[in-house]
Amino acid sequence: MKPSTAELSEFSGPAKWQKLFAPIDNATLILFRLMFGGIMFWEVTRYFKYDWIERYWIAPRFNFSYWPFNFQPLPGDGMYIVWGALGVLALFIFLGFLYRISTVLFFLLFSYTYLLEQARYLNHFYLVILVSLVLIFLPAHRGFSIDSVIFKKKSTDYAPAWSLWLVRFLIGVPYFFGGIAKINPDWLRGYPLKRWLLGDVDFPLIGKYFTEEWMIMIMSYSGLILDLAVVPILLFKRTRKWGFVIICIFHLMNAQLFSIGIFPWFMIASTTLFFPPDWPRPLLSKAGLNEADTPLKGLQSFSLPGAKKQKLILWSLALFVGIQILLPFRHLVIPGNVHWTEEGHRYAWHMKLRSKSGNTAFYIKNKESGITSLVNTRAYLTSWQEDKMAGKPYMIWEFAQHLKEEHDKLGIEIEVYVNAFASLNGRQYQEIINPETDLASVPKPVFGSAPWIIPLTTPLKNQR
Repeated sequence: MKPSTAELSEFSGPAKWQKLFAPIDNATLILFRLMFGGIMFWEVTRYFKYDWIERYWIAPRFNFSYWPFNFQPLPGDGMYIVWGALGVLALFIFLGFLYRISTVLFFLLFSYTYLLEQARYLNHFYLVILVSLVLIFLPAHRGFSIDSVIFKKKSTDYAPAWSLWLVRFLIGVPYFFGGIAKINPDWLRGYPLKRWLLGDVDFPLIGKYFTEEWMIMIMSYSGLILDLAVVPILLFKRTRKWGFVIICIFHLMNAQLFSIGIFPWFMIASTTLFFPPDWPRPLLSKAGLNEADTPLKGLQSFSLPGAKKQKLILWSLALFVGIQILLPFRHLVIPGNVHWTEEGHRYAWHMKLRSKSGNTAFYIKNKESGITSLVNTRAYLTSWQEDKMAGKPYMIWEFAQHLKEEHDKLGIEIEVYVNAFASLNGRQYQEIINPETDLASVPKPVFGSAPWIIPLTTPLKNQR
């Protein structure tokens, strides 16, 4: 059986879906496993080095956990143990040791740490969760791994084509929807880049032009066009190398301009998935790890699944892909500016699209005495939690619920009101939550619009 090259042009003819199960060289998947494990191990070391575990999960008295999970940080040294385990699991994934167990545990533990704190929402953490989930089902450990040495009968140089196309899709999603999200009035007028780039005028070569309107517009529109065009460019052989060079420059610039952690390096590594499945093998030959033109081995270990299993795989892929396509569009059926209301903002790849600040004062009213008092939020939240909460209606609502729960324990019935103001992309501050709404008594919509959020009415004005 001739291995597929996993090119887009192959998917034509009546049996095109059957080609998703055709064998391809698994070299690219194996390299992706190595890069994922290595980058995640590096990320874990950063959390220990900068004492972020203490900062984010031990020091706070209250965490904005995600509904409906409402997980809480482990007591004592529990969170250090969790992150230590994540480091070991990332290393195991890199080595391909107990791969299935390691990927499952990594997915569960990383998801747990993510679900503990909404104030720590990061798009690339969400992407890591999706990738680690997908890796569970990919045969990325059946070569160049400890598992392939221990379980020699399962060792193979082949993988089904769908496994590579699935991770390609997953890496393409942030690019495409990141571009779609940029098609909004603020971005098309150069905001928030105009405000951010003023602080980077020392950037090599082009930084001195960051005060110029034309440069801001070039940066804004080139970012939009690149996000929308890069996946089609990478899918076709003639343009693939140029697309990869351009995307590397793009991510290296982002790494210099913004504090976005592992994201640029993760995306550069992941974008290599769009090259032919066997592209790493010539590099191995040059490094002396493999002889040139060595035939692939282990085809006997590759078996085509039966008709029922193929249908199960196809339906599972369709469901996963459908969710990833529909989720970023959900804000379109919710009234209001998504960057203002936050309704539908998460999981939609709205990356670096807003500059938002705010200030919120909480007031509790004792139902029995009628006395109203100002809440000292620093008694409950750290400074970084306060900063992240400002301007985010649902986090403000969640903290109001926490205040109610704390007073319920004392047998005191209260109402919670706020004076909450926010500024989006340099606009003048305006109220974002109705000050007459008792946030302790109103629900948070699971999907839809909250009537207690005040719509954005303040216009965007050209300003420095």
